[in-house]
Amino acid sequence: MKSLYREQLATMNPYIPGKPIEEVKKEYGIEEIEKLASNENPLGPSPMAIDAIKNEVENIHIYPDAAAIKLRTTIAENCGLEYENVIVGNGGEQILSIVAQTFINDGDEAIMAKTTFGLYGSSVHHMGGVPVKIPLKKYAHDIDNMINSITEKTKLIYICNPNNPTGNITSREDIDRFIKKIPNNIIVIFDEAYYDYAKVNPEYPESLNILKDRPNTIILRTFSKVAGIAGVRIGYALSSKEIVKEMGKVKGVFNVNKLAQVAAIGALGDKEHINKTVELNYKSMALMKEYFESKGFEYINSNSNFIFVNVKRSSQDIFEELMKKGVIIRPGHLWNWNNWIRVSTGTIEQTKKFIECFDEIR
Repeated sequence: MKSLYREQLATMNPYIPGKPIEEVKKEYGIEEIEKLASNENPLGPSPMAIDAIKNEVENIHIYPDAAAIKLRTTIAENCGLEYENVIVGNGGEQILSIVAQTFINDGDEAIMAKTTFGLYGSSVHHMGGVPVKIPLKKYAHDIDNMINSITEKTKLIYICNPNNPTGNITSREDIDRFIKKIPNNIIVIFDEAYYDYAKVNPEYPESLNILKDRPNTIILRTFSKVAGIAGVRIGYALSSKEIVKEMGKVKGVFNVNKLAQVAAIGALGDKEHINKTVELNYKSMALMKEYFESKGFEYINSNSNFIFVNVKRSSQDIFEELMKKGVIIRPGHLWNWNNWIRVSTGTIEQTKKFIECFDEIR
């Protein structure tokens, strides 16, 4: 019998998001929950984004600007580009879907790390492409192996920087060496969802310089993390005008709602909130590093808003035991790193609670 469904769905695994707070409350009968699983902003949303939403909410009977010109122009001005270099989407995951829909034909190959954000592989596979997954080397992107894996079928290469779930960066030196060896007809995607946290590291590359010299480059960023507006779903990509034009053909007409557009514009101007968020991030990170070092737990040095640590026992067990105490983290078995967990940074109080609860069950 002929299948009703696209054949790739039979071998696709759905993305598993962090466990919702309400679900944990109901399952364990706990009222106070600290969610340190989804890399959300512990300070909450940008106040300027909130004000922008309040001012716009009475206009939601009117369709949003399908081209998002004001938002794209504001983003472009911040990046030294033109609005035609910017495309916006319903979160970073929609941008990734648009990339795959724009470029991937049956049998095209896309190179990515084996341990990285799972939606790269699933979006490519969904379009009939072949994800070529390269194992990490010393917990980092294996740049040389990725270069050596290029074939005539290679269409895309993904670099998650900082990488998720490991949190570490690929340095400017490695990226420069990588770019020099990539044929110009291959699209390189830099996923920089954690850009504002990472750019404090002087070794972090400036991908905008690469884009200006190499048009077949896409830079993905988001408002979900440092701006704290994950709930309205808004992300964007920077690329050549030609690529943005082609991606625009498949994005959907009103793919970014009116409230998300104004919230993003507000958040872009809220430098105080961004600076406070990044400052808190590294204070929380320092507390966790100090604790892990004192107990002999290996962790990967992170420039994101989470840390990946080897807890020396089943991550599923740790995940469940912490939930019983009202703390949600991400278990590493989701990436086949069975003894590792990923913990988001939080407020100082949240971080101390995680450390206290983890210490009780370790």
